[in-house]
Amino acid sequence: MWSASYDIIIVGAGVAGSALAHPLSAASIERGRPLRMCLLECSLAEPDRIVGEFLQPGGIMALKNLALETCVEGIDAVPTYGYCVMLGGNPVHIPYPDGYEGCAFHHGRFIQALRAKAKEANCVEVVEATVSELIECPLSGRILGVRATRKEEGAVEREAFFADLTVVADGCFSNFRSQVMGKAAIQPVLKSHFVGLVLEDAQLPIPKHGTVMLQIGTHDTRVLVDVKNPVPSDLKGHILNNIIPQLPAALHLPARKALENDRLRRMPNSLLPASEQGKQTKEGVLLLGDSWSMRHPLTGGGMTVAFNDVVLLRDMQLDRGQACSSSTVNILSVALYDLFGAHDLPLEVLRTGCFKYFELGGNCVREPVTLLAAIEQAPFTLFRHFFTVAFYSIWVLCTHPRQVGVVDGKPIYRRPRPDEYPFLAFKSLQVFWTACVVFVPLLWTELGP
Repeated sequence: MWSASYDIIIVGAGVAGSALAHPLSAASIERGRPLRMCLLECSLAEPDRIVGEFLQPGGIMALKNLALETCVEGIDAVPTYGYCVMLGGNPVHIPYPDGYEGCAFHHGRFIQALRAKAKEANCVEVVEATVSELIECPLSGRILGVRATRKEEGAVEREAFFADLTVVADGCFSNFRSQVMGKAAIQPVLKSHFVGLVLEDAQLPIPKHGTVMLQIGTHDTRVLVDVKNPVPSDLKGHILNNIIPQLPAALHLPARKALENDRLRRMPNSLLPASEQGKQTKEGVLLLGDSWSMRHPLTGGGMTVAFNDVVLLRDMQLDRGQACSSSTVNILSVALYDLFGAHDLPLEVLRTGCFKYFELGGNCVREPVTLLAAIEQAPFTLFRHFFTVAFYSIWVLCTHPRQVGVVDGKPIYRRPRPDEYPFLAFKSLQVFWTACVVFVPLLWTELGP
């Protein structure tokens, strides 16, 4: 069988794999020792998928750090200026601070731009081939490379590609995660599914702001619907009857047209905490991107985390001081999904308190969105705001008017009566305990030993 030898092999030319090739090549040239690299991808055609369509401001900062900022140019990308969250039909504006911007786009166009930069890099060979296995040394267990079959007529089957380091970035459905991690492997936990459809010329509540509805082109707006397991057999009917009525009125017609004219795309939302690599895992191989770690994509932080990881790897090669990890983004993605997707009473109280907290404005919005946007990484600040929200939620529960009925089609609100406070005290303890159960394990997972 034919074989080729490289310094580094990257398996998967998606977000993380494509982004890694160009900066590693530039860093190796800067050190005076150019690395020969091979980027392997089973299909170099433009991907057609949902999620991976949004970059937080921190992701834009990482792209600039990697000299890849031109990848968001010429793809009909749309700048984003923050978030708009809805509670009871009322929008709450959560802008990015100090003029920071995010960016939204069609996923496939962005990936093709990243791949084009990889092809331009010195000493990088981009090969369209399907990787079938990792080559493991029978004596030491070290990964020596991969076997792959090129996508061309007459190609040698299971051709060997050898390298000093193999980077596995083959996504959430990784074929090699378990082999690389060995005893340290953790199985992904399926949380839900995102079902996506593209609306044409839709008017968002606050233009160019994310609401789980994101403008990804001049005329295109992506709507992502979170669907719990088990997934309904009639997804279109579920969205038509249960989801569209919850959308702002201006989106009803575009959503119905999208259901009629476009196919629904579905992606699993899985939780896979990061495991330490290098001690219990195989030598000569590294997991990167979704093959290593996944969080819920509600906050749109996945690609930002991936690019920050690429910055870390690049800086390690240059022996620079390492940048901060993306722990706060990871914690927020899961914690906010638990709150916004809540169906039990304590989480609903926390969700309402979170919205009310944002309505206070000032640092109640500025600091949390700075963390959410990956502009700063400050776990203690996140801890402080999360539990401030918890106590504020209890205050709202005990003091704010709540709906107690409907008269002539109009909701009736009143404040809690004195005789209700013993029950509210018990409920308050439940709310605080739920906040601890949601947040503390996430904090420990990201920052613990």
